[in-house]
Amino acid sequence: IVPLGAGQDVGRSCILVTIGGKNVMLDCGMHMGYQDERRFPDFSYIGGGGKLNDYLTCVIISHFHLDHCGSLPHMSEIVGFDGPIYMTYPTKAIAPVLLEDYRKVQTEFRGDTNFFTSANIKACMKKVIAVDLHETVQVDSELSIRAFYAGHVLGAAMFEIRVGHQSILYTGDYNMTPDRHLGAARVLPGLRPDCLISESTYATTIRDSKRARERDFLRKVHDRVMAGGKVLIPVFALGRAQELCILLESYWERMDLKIPIYFSQGLAERANQYYRLFINWTNEKIKRTFVERNMFDFKHIKPLDKGYEEMPGAMVLFSTPGYCVAGTVGAKVISGMKKIEIEGKMHDINLAVEYMSFSAHADAKGIMQLIRVCQPRSVMFVHGEAAKMEFLKGKVEKEFRVPVLMPANGESVSIPGISILEVDVPQDIVQRCLDLDPTPSKKACPFSACLVMDKQNGLEVISCEAAASRLQLGLHTITLSQLVKSRSVVDWRALSEALSIHDTHLQHKQDGIELFHGEICVLPVKGDDNQASDKNHWAVYIGRHDGLPLVVHLSGGDGDFGKISGSTLDSLSNGPSGVLKACTAQVRCDPLLAVAGENLVRINNAHDIDHQPFPPRIVVERATLQLGSGNYNIFLNNCEHFVKWCRYGNRISGQ
Repeated sequence: IVPLGAGQDVGRSCILVTIGGKNVMLDCGMHMGYQDERRFPDFSYIGGGGKLNDYLTCVIISHFHLDHCGSLPHMSEIVGFDGPIYMTYPTKAIAPVLLEDYRKVQTEFRGDTNFFTSANIKACMKKVIAVDLHETVQVDSELSIRAFYAGHVLGAAMFEIRVGHQSILYTGDYNMTPDRHLGAARVLPGLRPDCLISESTYATTIRDSKRARERDFLRKVHDRVMAGGKVLIPVFALGRAQELCILLESYWERMDLKIPIYFSQGLAERANQYYRLFINWTNEKIKRTFVERNMFDFKHIKPLDKGYEEMPGAMVLFSTPGYCVAGTVGAKVISGMKKIEIEGKMHDINLAVEYMSFSAHADAKGIMQLIRVCQPRSVMFVHGEAAKMEFLKGKVEKEFRVPVLMPANGESVSIPGISILEVDVPQDIVQRCLDLDPTPSKKACPFSACLVMDKQNGLEVISCEAAASRLQLGLHTITLSQLVKSRSVVDWRALSEALSIHDTHLQHKQDGIELFHGEICVLPVKGDDNQASDKNHWAVYIGRHDGLPLVVHLSGGDGDFGKISGSTLDSLSNGPSGVLKACTAQVRCDPLLAVAGENLVRINNAHDIDHQPFPPRIVVERATLQLGSGNYNIFLNNCEHFVKWCRYGNRISGQ
């Protein structure tokens, strides 16, 4: 993975990913703070300055903001790329409009001659393939992509990129909380990509109450216009503009205010058209009211006419595009500069600046929430400042125990993926396996075979005898033994009787036991799933308290388990001890011996292969927090469901 833009920076998002031999470009944005070649990603990194057809499999655009799609016509038509470009239907509709608007500003007003043309934009958009949410699109025989709802702006999507068993989830910009016109970002729980590439714009911010921010915004706007002043609100033409327009429209109606509100001419009408066309991308309230009326047909908000600029008196003005990143006029105003040069002319700045965040980016809490939902094997932060990334990196590594990367632009990082090879096993080997006695768990059979890797024929499974014959070798058996010292006298007869369930060939001798096929597990670890073999009952081992080994388990009845003292229970939980002491509760804490009785207890963490377990501390916390709860259901919530939920977060059962 190599960031060509947005590596420890905000602007010109462009991430190059190589996965399973496929090269994919994620976003192709422009830096709004530069007017020279630095505004574009460094495409020479890919093709050495030539066309990109031989280097890129496809390009994916997450949403229509120019810092994510602004360089697309330059990349495809000037640098040169004829392959497929993927984006959602709303992004395909809106992106060319914003690109054309920005082209006009750069070429007609600023006289920039080194810029893409209208023809470039049209030619570029002909290469675009639109995708639906949750639709799996097969780019070629091996590479597939899938879009998930990202909130943020109309049409914004996260993309899963998959080759075989390796996958990446790229978020673009996203918002984990719903707003007045869009829903919250959502992905499939437990997606488990090899890497989550997440924006980190607000990596150190946890936002306050949205309602409190809205009240503060309305109060400040109201106070300023009632004092005869003007309010300038820099926003994107689509997204935050509609959010704040809905907010001011309802407030103006409620307060019966007559002070004019103006919006850039033409954009309001276009917004109506897009929201009507893509109503299924909005939140439920917008969908319901759209049948009766268009919420974007504003009564108090009018298009701005050039003649209004010098008009005296109070007004509210929405200004687009609203970029305030380093190098822009917005950033200079926010920093408190009193004189600013715009297009060769100096302007006095007579403004009181209030910085209020209505950004539709995920804050630190939202980023952590997404990581918790999709359970990636590693995380990469882009689209943010290095210091903020570093702060959140520490929190993520501590809580989720996964590696976190934050490469700078041009820095390449490699992430190990999981490769799963599928092979056919001959019937005679399968039958030989089935003819053997299964292990005590009844979930596996001993299996011995040889895997042959051949460049021409691929992978082949053959029996050990066949492999020995091909290699003209004989088969041999090696027996390994291990000496384990015991500090006390061992009752070998009693131990052999207990272990015979694992190995019927076990031999009891005067000074020990010979165990051929079994496994002995000593000293359970906190958070392990323990299974009493005779009862087939499951419990979570939570450690020793007052010298007593304890488990938490879900019981369908009021079994006669051991009673635990109040002091012991109090030490297990931060919650009220009264909940813990509920001896008849279906989720209980009992001594291990009281639950298992005479049965041999074995550790059964078999699902660790398929599911990422929580850290032991979290498993114990999840178990103890459920003490006193009920809801026992043999099919949906039995004892095994409970311990698997504590360990993995999923209710799994082999019963």
